[in-house]
Amino acid sequence: MVADRPKAFLRFPMGNSGGNGRKLTADRREVRPSRTAQARPRKAAVRKTAPAKRKSGNIFVRFIAATVGLIWKLIWGVTWRLGATVAMLLFLASAYYYMVMPPLGDLLDARARGSVTMTDSSGNVFAWRGETFGGIITADTVSPYLKNAIIATEDRRFYSHLGVSPRGIAGAIRSNMQSGRSAFSGAGGSTITQQVAKLLCLGVPFDPDEWSSEAAYEADCRRGTIWRKIKELPFAFALEASFSKDEILTIYMNRAFLGAGARGFEAASQRYFGRSANEVGPAEGAMLAGLLVAPSTFAPTRNLARAQARANVVIGLMHEQGYLTEYELAEARSYPATLSSSAEAQRGIAFADWLMQSGPAFLTRDTTEDVMMRTTFDPRIQTAIEEAVTHVFDTRVRDGSEAEVAVVVMSPDGAVRGMVGGRSASVGGFNRATQAMRQTGSAFKPFLYAAALENGFEPFDIVEDAPLTITTPGSGAWSPRNYDNEFRGFVTMTEALARSLNTPAVRISEAMGRERVREVANQFGLHSDLAEGPALALGASEANLLEMTAAYAGILSGGNVVRPYGIEQLRLLQESAPLFEARAGVGESVISERSAQVLTWMMTQVVTDGTGGRARLNDREVAGKTGTTQASRDAWFIGYTADYVAGVWMGYDDNSPLQGVTGGGLPAEIWREAMERVHNGVPARPLPMIVPERPVLEAPQTAPAPDAQPFSGQNIGNTLEDTIRGVLGSIFGGN
Repeated sequence: MVADRPKAFLRFPMGNSGGNGRKLTADRREVRPSRTAQARPRKAAVRKTAPAKRKSGNIFVRFIAATVGLIWKLIWGVTWRLGATVAMLLFLASAYYYMVMPPLGDLLDARARGSVTMTDSSGNVFAWRGETFGGIITADTVSPYLKNAIIATEDRRFYSHLGVSPRGIAGAIRSNMQSGRSAFSGAGGSTITQQVAKLLCLGVPFDPDEWSSEAAYEADCRRGTIWRKIKELPFAFALEASFSKDEILTIYMNRAFLGAGARGFEAASQRYFGRSANEVGPAEGAMLAGLLVAPSTFAPTRNLARAQARANVVIGLMHEQGYLTEYELAEARSYPATLSSSAEAQRGIAFADWLMQSGPAFLTRDTTEDVMMRTTFDPRIQTAIEEAVTHVFDTRVRDGSEAEVAVVVMSPDGAVRGMVGGRSASVGGFNRATQAMRQTGSAFKPFLYAAALENGFEPFDIVEDAPLTITTPGSGAWSPRNYDNEFRGFVTMTEALARSLNTPAVRISEAMGRERVREVANQFGLHSDLAEGPALALGASEANLLEMTAAYAGILSGGNVVRPYGIEQLRLLQESAPLFEARAGVGESVISERSAQVLTWMMTQVVTDGTGGRARLNDREVAGKTGTTQASRDAWFIGYTADYVAGVWMGYDDNSPLQGVTGGGLPAEIWREAMERVHNGVPARPLPMIVPERPVLEAPQTAPAPDAQPFSGQNIGNTLEDTIRGVLGSIFGGN
């Protein structure tokens, strides 16, 4: 039975031995403490740790590694804190600009100056001055070719960046350094958004009290300093937050300066091509976009070939970026953009400059509004003048001559129809027709003879051409001479004028009194200080060509003062009612109509029988007068027909003598060439003149004494000469 028990029950507990007398012991086993025993505290076992390993490696290497690690920790700590500070400042600045950002409509045209658009006598635009704004265009209405050209050349990633392009800035820095410039000198890598920020001057408006001019204000806004570049960043982000991409592009297209005074692409397109920016094709759009890099350099009105070459580069960029097909690329390069006829001609530059200086300042050179000016300008007459000058200088003047010329053509009432201010024209250049004050020479003599006729002299009155000496207190003795140093004895006043004789003119002036001559000349419009001495009669005083031409118009108009004018009407662009309208320039009477018409006849003799023969026109009557100053420093011819008055001046800007040129030479030829073209198709009309009756000497009616010798023609002449000499001697004095 015992053998059948489980082994576990065969073990006996520890104690006394059993019946066999052996001592029983239990098997060794692991004794696990009870839960109660586990809860009891016991002494902590002492844990033996492995001995520390000694650091291996060079001590210097370990020192450097520790130093680098410390520096990195410092850099990282400073960098993230500095970055967080910059980000916070950038955010705050952007938020400020965002809150003060004006609405879109206020940003499209914020010019401090206005513009003046001039139309000719037919109503066609021929000139612009000031900052012209052609009207608002938008990114969704402008020609897609122009829009794509702007994107291609200025900011190809415009629609993907957030206002700033780090890639573009890095590329610009690399390009500058490769070109030998400093990193921030030259290309700036600015996005269109940043350029808009610059155009808006970072929101700082123009203040005339702070800036001497709008040009100085804009120059400061365009300065590419590092600090300004930094300030552009928050403003660019504010723009991106305030407006859509197309709205930012709209601001850019309306505010960009594009040369020739054009502000915005609409004004530039109208000025250069005569059409809206909404209608331009690939070649025109590329030329307009090409102006952005340097408007003054690439303006097509300055150098068309250079503008076309720049446009060709833009066309290539458009094709590379997928904006033009192969066909459009080939067509744009085969037919480059050209100027409109009015822009190409650039006629009336001197005329337009004169109007800007002579018109009301608040509506012309200082205007803050856009002004429309209707003028008296006639493009056909302007072309005639320019062709005449070119023809004479090409055929009659030696190559390389620096002689200058000025021409004015006006109607008898003073309406100026055309003007040449020099052989080359540039906006704002020196205008010799209005700004050059030159001695008038014998061109002044008609006013002397006008005074004489008004004071009772007649065309066939006899005056002596002989040596004359006048002593003036403080100046000493003065003796006038004729151009050819010859004297002709007794001549009529008409002959003296026709041959431009000097001593007869001085005798007449001294007989009437210089003050009377000066008074008549002033009343005819010669307002400069006239000479005080006897040389007054010979044109020692100065005047400009416009004044002289208007004074001759006064003779043609019946002896009235004529004030030259070129503005017929001024109005604001958006208004229909005119602010100013001009009337005819004919004013009060200076001499009687009879005296003026007799003087006109006397001046026709200058052309038919005198010094002005080269000005003769075959199909109509011409009255005029030549003028040549001392040493031939100035040469004039001024004359008129029944329809037009024209004046021509030639000389050097440095006042050096002309070589072999007199008023009856090249100036008279230019006058004839111009007036032949001006009168082309104009019916001939007679001049308003009175032909005086030549006095007839009658023989004595009494019978001669038986011992008297019969009178011969020589005897009559001698007797008449003696009589005249005696009378004139008592009047004029001298020999």
